[in-house]
Amino acid sequence: MSQQENVNDALDSLNGAMLHFDEQYARNTAWQRPLMVSTLTVQRLLGMASKTFARQTRIVRMGSIAMTAPVFGGDTLYAETLVKNVHQPNPDGTMLLSLRTSGINQNGKIIAEIDYEISMICGVADSELGMPATDPRFASHRMREDGALVEQMGLYFEDLRVGETFIHSPRRTFVPEEAMLHAARALDVTPHYYDSALASSNGRQHLVIPQTWILSVTAALSTRLLGRVTTNLGWVDVEFGTEVVAGDTLEVQTTVLALRDSSSRPNEGIATVVTLAKNQRQEKCLSYQRTLFVYRQGDGSPYAKSGY
Repeated sequence: MSQQENVNDALDSLNGAMLHFDEQYARNTAWQRPLMVSTLTVQRLLGMASKTFARQTRIVRMGSIAMTAPVFGGDTLYAETLVKNVHQPNPDGTMLLSLRTSGINQNGKIIAEIDYEISMICGVADSELGMPATDPRFASHRMREDGALVEQMGLYFEDLRVGETFIHSPRRTFVPEEAMLHAARALDVTPHYYDSALASSNGRQHLVIPQTWILSVTAALSTRLLGRVTTNLGWVDVEFGTEVVAGDTLEVQTTVLALRDSSSRPNEGIATVVTLAKNQRQEKCLSYQRTLFVYRQGDGSPYAKSGY
């Protein structure tokens, strides 16, 4: 968590409590520094649980939200969820789950506990969704010695196979504000990122999304597969196709082209992949080839050392 996130959340929600954004005021309180907005902590903890509970339809109710210790900018939060009860399926194909999500900081202290109920889709087999159900490479969780299930994200170098193609989830829909925001942050003053009237006069119904932001989002959408990448070595053959405008939805897929050992990094291998992004009309918007370092399995990776 960062203090910048704290300020942004307070300002975006019109939160007038000065403890969150006024450092001079905060120095004169018992905390002596800005305290993280409690509801921002709740947002983050439940968001961190979304991989395991991604098939939920909605939060039905929250029985209690207990903030048990302060959270400050610079703290690292871990989320753990206990399944308290699984209720009988409903006629509509959903099931009610009673959960408790706990937030734990970098010192092992519980900072929040949230008791809540969610409605979750049930009765859909992985095979019906086109997901590999038996290949251990794609296990969504691993079991710790104490029996807890730890979410997994991304494949190790040994798990990659030349010729395999992966369609990434989720897809990504772009909104008009992104055109202005990310062009401005890049110091790019190209008019069709900002000027709706100009876009309209040029036959566009919506603002254009900056191509550099499309490149960034496309690479980011691949991180659920390539989440154990050390670093990108570079891109080649970056080709832009159909223009992406506000309202478009991109689906991204990646194919593994080549794998080789690294002579300088024994705990890592080198993968070459090609990534393709298509819009909702199945038109190519972007493709590129990328070479990257990927961690190998074993105690030498930071994932094992960090408890992931």
